[in-house]
Amino acid sequence: MSTPFHLIALVGMPGSGKTVAAEFFRKRNIPVLRFGDQTDIGLKEHNLERNEKNERWYREKLRVDLGMAAMAIKIEPRILEASKTTQTIVLDGLYSWEEYVYLKHRFPQLKLLCIYASPAIRYKRLGVRTVRPLTEDEARSRDVAEIENLHKGGPIAVADYLMVNDKTEKDFIIALEEVSKVSYEEARSG
Repeated sequence: MSTPFHLIALVGMPGSGKTVAAEFFRKRNIPVLRFGDQTDIGLKEHNLERNEKNERWYREKLRVDLGMAAMAIKIEPRILEASKTTQTIVLDGLYSWEEYVYLKHRFPQLKLLCIYASPAIRYKRLGVRTVRPLTEDEARSRDVAEIENLHKGGPIAVADYLMVNDKTEKDFIIALEEVSKVSYEEARSG
């Protein structure tokens, strides 16, 4: 790493708005590295269909094999590669406390941006999305699995920034513009 870079990880429960936030940063030519890409890669390696059951199985298997920091271990080389050509990198979908600890140790500049929406709002969004829609029962089951099995609550609890995404997408984009200005100014001031 020849120059310092800023590292922001998006955290939040399914349906909170992490994908919209990631797209916001992509549109501003900020590289977004997606933790979930490893799940897609793993499902292809195992010749498994992409669905909630298989995705959960693979995420949990990977963590059994490599520990709870597995996704961070897998994404670290991509962070190092991206840091050669950019000053800001966004990580989409950091899950576990162990992933956070692993990355924070290696990249002390890491900041967490938590995106929050109530379960009722998230379940409604998850039910109507075009890719992998979930019933309310499936969404609730995924919440429980991510909290209990993937230790997702820790990074959410210690986030540097919290955004509530309970209105329109336009309102959320305006809020993202504001928080990105604040985080940029904080990073510049050291």
